[in-house]
Amino acid sequence: MAKKHENYWELVWALARTDFKLRYHGSFLGYVWALLKPLLTFLILNFVFSTIFNPKNSGVQHFSLQLLTSIMLFNFFSEGTMAGLNSLLGKASLVTKIYVPRWTIVAASTINATLIFGMNLIIIAAFFTWYGFWPGIPAILTFIFFILLTFLLILSFSFIAAPLYVKFRDLSQIWEVAIQALFYGSPIVYPLQIIPVKYHMILLVNPIGYIIHFTKMALTENHYAPLWQNSLFAGIIVTLFFVSLFVFKKLEPKVAENI
Repeated sequence: MAKKHENYWELVWALARTDFKLRYHGSFLGYVWALLKPLLTFLILNFVFSTIFNPKNSGVQHFSLQLLTSIMLFNFFSEGTMAGLNSLLGKASLVTKIYVPRWTIVAASTINATLIFGMNLIIIAAFFTWYGFWPGIPAILTFIFFILLTFLLILSFSFIAAPLYVKFRDLSQIWEVAIQALFYGSPIVYPLQIIPVKYHMILLVNPIGYIIHFTKMALTENHYAPLWQNSLFAGIIVTLFFVSLFVFKKLEPKVAENI
Protein backbone atom coordinates (compact mmCIF):
# COMPACT_ATOMS: atom_id res chain seq x y z
CA MET A 1 0.00 0.00 0.00
CA ALA A 2 2.86 2.39 0.88
CA LYS A 3 4.52 1.63 -2.46
CA LYS A 4 1.24 2.33 -4.28
CA HIS A 5 0.86 5.74 -2.68
CA GLU A 6 4.51 6.51 -3.39
CA ASN A 7 3.88 5.80 -7.07
CA TYR A 8 0.86 8.12 -7.00
CA TRP A 9 2.95 10.99 -5.64
CA GLU A 10 5.59 10.31 -8.30
CA LEU A 11 2.79 10.66 -10.86
CA VAL A 12 1.64 13.93 -9.28
CA TRP A 13 5.18 15.31 -9.48
CA ALA A 14 5.60 14.15 -13.10
CA LEU A 15 2.32 15.81 -14.14
CA ALA A 16 3.25 19.02 -12.30
CA ARG A 17 6.66 19.22 -13.99
CA THR A 18 5.09 18.58 -17.40
CA ASP A 19 2.51 21.34 -16.89
CA PHE A 20 5.24 23.72 -15.72
CA LYS A 21 7.36 23.06 -18.82
CA LEU A 22 4.43 23.26 -21.25
CA ARG A 23 3.17 26.52 -19.78
CA TYR A 24 6.16 28.50 -21.06
CA HIS A 25 7.07 26.30 -24.02
CA GLY A 26 7.47 28.33 -27.20
CA SER A 27 7.59 31.73 -25.48
CA PHE A 28 10.69 33.84 -26.10
CA LEU A 29 11.37 34.57 -22.43
CA GLY A 30 10.31 31.14 -21.21
CA TYR A 31 10.45 30.69 -17.43
CA VAL A 32 11.30 34.38 -16.98
CA TRP A 33 7.57 35.09 -17.37
CA ALA A 34 6.96 33.33 -14.06
CA LEU A 35 8.94 36.17 -12.45
CA LEU A 36 8.20 38.99 -14.87
CA LYS A 37 4.39 38.94 -14.87
CA PRO A 38 3.81 39.53 -11.12
CA LEU A 39 6.79 41.89 -10.99
CA LEU A 40 5.33 44.13 -13.71
CA THR A 41 1.94 44.08 -11.96
CA PHE A 42 3.63 45.19 -8.74
CA LEU A 43 5.61 47.98 -10.43
CA ILE A 44 2.50 49.40 -12.10
CA LEU A 45 0.34 49.28 -8.97
CA ASN A 46 3.16 50.56 -6.79
CA PHE A 47 3.66 53.57 -9.08
CA VAL A 48 -0.05 54.35 -9.29
CA PHE A 49 -0.93 54.00 -5.62
CA SER A 50 2.28 55.56 -4.30
CA THR A 51 1.65 58.60 -6.53
CA ILE A 52 -2.11 59.08 -6.16
CA PHE A 53 -2.37 58.03 -2.55
CA ASN A 54 0.65 58.59 -0.31
CA PRO A 55 0.57 55.67 2.17
CA LYS A 56 2.80 57.50 4.66
CA ASN A 57 0.06 60.09 5.16
CA SER A 58 -2.04 57.28 6.62
CA GLY A 59 0.78 56.06 8.82
CA VAL A 60 1.57 53.09 6.58
CA GLN A 61 5.21 52.05 6.55
CA HIS A 62 6.88 49.77 3.98
CA PHE A 63 3.91 50.09 1.60
CA SER A 64 5.90 48.76 -1.37
CA LEU A 65 6.95 45.61 0.49
CA GLN A 66 3.39 45.08 1.69
CA LEU A 67 2.03 45.51 -1.83
CA LEU A 68 4.60 43.14 -3.34
CA THR A 69 3.94 40.41 -0.77
CA SER A 70 0.18 40.81 -1.20
CA ILE A 71 0.33 40.56 -4.99
CA MET A 72 2.53 37.46 -4.90
CA LEU A 73 0.22 35.70 -2.44
CA PHE A 74 -2.92 36.66 -4.33
CA ASN A 75 -1.40 35.53 -7.65
CA PHE A 76 -0.59 32.20 -6.01
CA PHE A 77 -4.21 31.85 -4.92
CA SER A 78 -5.63 33.09 -8.24
CA GLU A 79 -3.46 30.95 -10.51
CA GLY A 80 -3.72 27.93 -8.24
CA THR A 81 -7.52 27.98 -8.12
CA MET A 82 -7.86 28.61 -11.88
CA ALA A 83 -5.46 25.76 -12.62
CA GLY A 84 -7.33 23.48 -10.21
CA LEU A 85 -10.68 24.44 -11.73
CA ASN A 86 -9.49 23.54 -15.24
CA SER A 87 -7.42 20.51 -14.24
CA LEU A 88 -9.79 17.64 -15.08
CA LEU A 89 -11.24 19.16 -18.23
CA GLY A 90 -7.78 20.17 -19.41
CA LYS A 91 -6.58 16.59 -18.98
CA ALA A 92 -9.69 15.03 -20.55
CA SER A 93 -7.60 12.45 -22.44
CA LEU A 94 -6.15 11.14 -19.18
CA VAL A 95 -9.58 10.98 -17.59
CA THR A 96 -11.35 9.17 -20.42
CA LYS A 97 -8.71 7.03 -22.16
CA ILE A 98 -6.50 5.62 -19.41
CA TYR A 99 -6.90 5.07 -15.70
CA VAL A 100 -5.22 7.73 -13.65
CA PRO A 101 -6.41 8.52 -10.12
CA ARG A 102 -8.20 11.78 -10.75
CA TRP A 103 -7.10 13.36 -7.51
CA THR A 104 -3.52 13.22 -8.81
CA ILE A 105 -4.48 15.40 -11.78
CA VAL A 106 -6.04 18.02 -9.51
CA ALA A 107 -3.13 17.91 -7.05
CA ALA A 108 -0.57 18.23 -9.86
CA SER A 109 -2.22 21.40 -11.18
CA THR A 110 -1.98 23.06 -7.77
CA ILE A 111 1.65 21.99 -7.32
CA ASN A 112 2.43 23.58 -10.68
CA ALA A 113 1.10 26.89 -9.32
CA THR A 114 3.16 26.34 -6.18
CA LEU A 115 6.34 25.94 -8.23
CA ILE A 116 5.67 29.31 -9.85
CA PHE A 117 5.04 30.88 -6.45
CA GLY A 118 8.30 29.38 -5.23
CA MET A 119 10.09 31.27 -8.00
CA ASN A 120 8.26 34.45 -7.01
CA LEU A 121 9.65 34.15 -3.50
CA ILE A 122 12.99 35.09 -5.07
CA ILE A 123 11.51 38.47 -6.00
CA ILE A 124 10.15 39.01 -2.49
CA ALA A 125 13.53 38.20 -0.93
CA ALA A 126 15.31 40.46 -3.44
CA PHE A 127 13.07 43.45 -2.66
CA PHE A 128 13.35 43.02 1.10
CA THR A 129 17.12 42.96 0.64
CA TRP A 130 16.99 46.01 -1.64
CA TYR A 131 15.04 47.98 0.96
CA GLY A 132 17.44 46.80 3.67
CA PHE A 133 14.59 45.39 5.73
CA TRP A 134 14.55 41.83 7.03
CA PRO A 135 11.72 40.40 9.14
CA GLY A 136 12.50 38.29 12.19
CA ILE A 137 12.22 34.53 12.51
CA PRO A 138 8.66 34.64 13.98
CA ALA A 139 7.51 36.70 10.98
CA ILE A 140 9.10 34.30 8.48
CA LEU A 141 7.54 31.32 10.27
CA THR A 142 4.17 33.09 10.13
CA PHE A 143 4.68 33.63 6.40
CA ILE A 144 5.38 29.91 5.90
CA PHE A 145 2.32 29.06 8.00
CA PHE A 146 0.08 31.21 5.79
CA ILE A 147 1.64 29.83 2.59
CA LEU A 148 0.69 26.33 3.72
CA LEU A 149 -2.85 27.48 4.51
CA THR A 150 -3.10 29.16 1.10
CA PHE A 151 -2.06 25.90 -0.55
CA LEU A 152 -4.70 23.99 1.45
CA LEU A 153 -7.28 26.60 0.46
CA ILE A 154 -6.35 26.17 -3.21
CA LEU A 155 -6.56 22.37 -2.93
CA SER A 156 -9.93 22.57 -1.18
CA PHE A 157 -11.38 24.80 -3.87
CA SER A 158 -9.91 22.64 -6.63
CA PHE A 159 -11.25 19.33 -5.32
CA ILE A 160 -14.77 20.80 -5.25
CA ALA A 161 -14.67 22.96 -8.37
CA ALA A 162 -12.79 20.68 -10.82
CA PRO A 163 -15.46 17.94 -11.05
CA LEU A 164 -18.24 20.53 -11.06
CA TYR A 165 -16.61 22.46 -13.91
CA VAL A 166 -16.66 19.36 -16.10
CA LYS A 167 -20.46 19.58 -16.07
CA PHE A 168 -21.05 23.30 -15.51
CA ARG A 169 -18.75 25.11 -17.94
CA ASP A 170 -19.93 28.57 -16.84
CA LEU A 171 -17.95 28.17 -13.62
CA SER A 172 -14.79 29.42 -15.29
CA GLN A 173 -16.31 32.78 -16.22
CA ILE A 174 -17.98 33.05 -12.82
CA TRP A 175 -14.73 32.39 -10.99
CA GLU A 176 -12.83 34.93 -13.12
CA VAL A 177 -15.31 37.60 -11.99
CA ALA A 178 -15.12 36.35 -8.40
CA ILE A 179 -11.32 36.58 -8.49
CA GLN A 180 -11.57 40.24 -9.50
CA ALA A 181 -14.02 40.88 -6.66
CA LEU A 182 -11.72 39.11 -4.20
CA PHE A 183 -8.75 41.17 -5.38
CA TYR A 184 -10.45 44.46 -4.54
CA GLY A 185 -12.14 42.96 -1.50
CA SER A 186 -8.78 42.05 0.01
CA PRO A 187 -6.33 44.54 1.57
CA ILE A 188 -3.84 44.35 -1.30
CA VAL A 189 -3.60 47.78 -2.92
CA TYR A 190 -4.87 49.48 0.23
CA PRO A 191 -4.00 48.90 3.91
CA LEU A 192 -6.75 47.69 6.21
CA GLN A 193 -6.19 50.59 8.61
CA ILE A 194 -7.60 53.17 6.16
CA ILE A 195 -10.91 51.28 6.10
CA PRO A 196 -13.48 52.08 8.84
CA VAL A 197 -13.14 49.57 11.69
CA LYS A 198 -16.76 48.44 11.32
CA TYR A 199 -15.85 46.93 7.92
CA HIS A 200 -12.71 45.10 9.06
CA MET A 201 -14.55 41.92 10.04
CA ILE A 202 -16.27 41.79 6.65
CA LEU A 203 -12.96 42.02 4.80
CA LEU A 204 -11.24 39.48 7.06
CA VAL A 205 -14.02 36.90 6.64
CA ASN A 206 -12.57 36.50 3.15
CA PRO A 207 -9.92 33.77 3.74
CA ILE A 208 -7.38 35.10 1.26
CA GLY A 209 -7.94 38.61 2.64
CA TYR A 210 -7.19 37.34 6.15
CA ILE A 211 -4.04 35.58 4.95
CA ILE A 212 -2.77 38.59 3.03
CA HIS A 213 -3.42 41.10 5.83
CA PHE A 214 -1.75 39.17 8.62
CA THR A 215 1.12 38.03 6.41
CA LYS A 216 2.15 41.54 5.46
CA MET A 217 1.56 42.77 9.02
CA ALA A 218 3.88 40.06 10.34
CA LEU A 219 6.58 40.66 7.74
CA THR A 220 6.65 44.47 7.84
CA GLU A 221 5.08 45.57 11.13
CA ASN A 222 5.90 42.66 13.46
CA HIS A 223 2.18 42.50 14.23
CA TYR A 224 0.42 39.17 14.67
CA ALA A 225 -3.11 37.93 15.08
CA PRO A 226 -3.86 36.28 18.46
CA LEU A 227 -2.89 32.61 18.62
CA TRP A 228 -6.49 31.50 19.21
CA GLN A 229 -7.60 33.45 16.13
CA ASN A 230 -4.98 31.88 13.85
CA SER A 231 -5.73 28.45 15.34
CA LEU A 232 -9.44 28.89 14.64
CA PHE A 233 -8.71 30.07 11.11
CA ALA A 234 -6.37 27.13 10.44
CA GLY A 235 -8.97 24.74 11.85
CA ILE A 236 -11.59 26.08 9.44
CA ILE A 237 -9.25 25.68 6.46
CA VAL A 238 -8.29 22.11 7.46
CA THR A 239 -11.97 21.23 7.95
CA LEU A 240 -12.77 22.67 4.53
CA PHE A 241 -10.01 20.54 3.03
CA PHE A 242 -11.49 17.30 4.41
CA VAL A 243 -14.95 18.37 3.28
CA SER A 244 -13.56 18.97 -0.21
CA LEU A 245 -12.08 15.44 -0.28
CA PHE A 246 -15.49 14.04 0.64
CA VAL A 247 -17.21 16.09 -2.07
CA PHE A 248 -14.59 15.07 -4.65
CA LYS A 249 -15.07 11.40 -3.82
CA LYS A 250 -18.82 11.77 -4.37
CA LEU A 251 -18.49 13.67 -7.67
CA GLU A 252 -15.52 11.79 -9.16
CA PRO A 253 -17.44 8.74 -10.55
CA LYS A 254 -19.41 10.92 -12.98
CA VAL A 255 -16.47 12.98 -14.24
CA ALA A 256 -15.64 10.81 -17.26
CA GLU A 257 -19.22 10.64 -18.55
CA ASN A 258 -19.68 14.41 -18.19
CA ILE A 259 -16.56 15.12 -20.25
